[in-house]
Amino acid sequence: MQQVTPEEAMAHLAELIDAAMRGERVVIARDDQHAVQLIPVTPTSQGRRAGSAKGLIVMREDFDTPLDDFTEYMQ
Repeated sequence: MQQVTPEEAMAHLAELIDAAMRGERVVIARDDQHAVQLIPVTPTSQGRRAGSAKGLIVMREDFDTPLDDFTEYMQ
């Protein structure tokens, strides 16, 4: 585990990112208290798929009917 101060992290950010990408634990500590941990972002396993919610969303027949609360604004 690497533990660095915020100042050291700013000076060596590229190396710390590389270490985190290799699986090393990188902790940025302030006043000897763990504040932040660098971890790599893992890509999502599943991409977007068009039409995947088809049949799950239902719109009411009166969806676009004006609400009673807004009648004074429509005049």
